[in-house]
Amino acid sequence: MAKRTSKTAKRKTAAAKPGLRKDGTRIGDPRPVDVHVGGRVRVRRTLLGLSQEKLGAAVGLTFQQIQKYERGTNRIGASRLFELSRVLDVPISFFFEGIVPGGKRGRAGLSDQGQETFKRDPLAKRETLELVRAYYKISDPKVRKRLFELVKSIAKTVSTG
Repeated sequence: MAKRTSKTAKRKTAAAKPGLRKDGTRIGDPRPVDVHVGGRVRVRRTLLGLSQEKLGAAVGLTFQQIQKYERGTNRIGASRLFELSRVLDVPISFFFEGIVPGGKRGRAGLSDQGQETFKRDPLAKRETLELVRAYYKISDPKVRKRLFELVKSIAKTVSTG
C-alpha cells in the first residue's frame, strides 16, 4: 500500500527546496519591492540624521529590526509603514517612489513588453548619503548655498556636454 502524504507536508517539502517563486525571485531572497521600500526608509532616516537606534525607539523596535527592514530581509507591514511614514515625516507614497512595476520577468497580462528590473535609487547610495551629511555639516548658509550652486552648475555643464 502506498504511503499517503498530506497537502501540508507536500507544501513544507516544496518550500524547503531551493527554487524560484512565480515572480522569478529565488525563495529565501528578499523581494525587490521589500528591498526598495527598506532602502527608502534608510535614505529618509539618514537624511534626517537619525540612527537606527533612534528610529527604532521612536516606533518601538530594536535597531536590529530596523536593519532587517532596511535590507528588505523582513517585510514592513502596512501599520508599521504607516508609523514609519509618520515618524520620518513623509507620505507613504515616498517609500514606493521609483519602483518600476513588473521587473524583468513581469507578470503575464500586465505588459506585452519586457521591463527593466528595479533600478537602485541614487539616493540610497552611500556616496549620496555621505555627500548630504557633509553638505549639512557646513554651518554657514552662504557657503552652503554657493556650494549648491557650484554643484548644479557642474552637473548642468556635464549633462549638456
